[in-house]
Amino acid sequence: MLLFRWAILLLLLVAGVSFAFYAGTGQVKYRRFGWIVLKWTILAAFGFFAVLIAERGF
Repeated sequence: MLLFRWAILLLLLVAGVSFAFYAGTGQVKYRRFGWIVLKWTILAAFGFFAVLIAERGF
């Protein structure tokens, strides 16, 4: 569980750094990469928390 939390945190950090590179350079490839990483990180986080909620029961 700790591994998944760290992975999500690091991926959010990668997305943030990518957006910072975009702000600094203006190159669209950094923004595009940041959105892709952010999208999949959020989807993975939702899946992770859905499994946690399903294990606990409603």
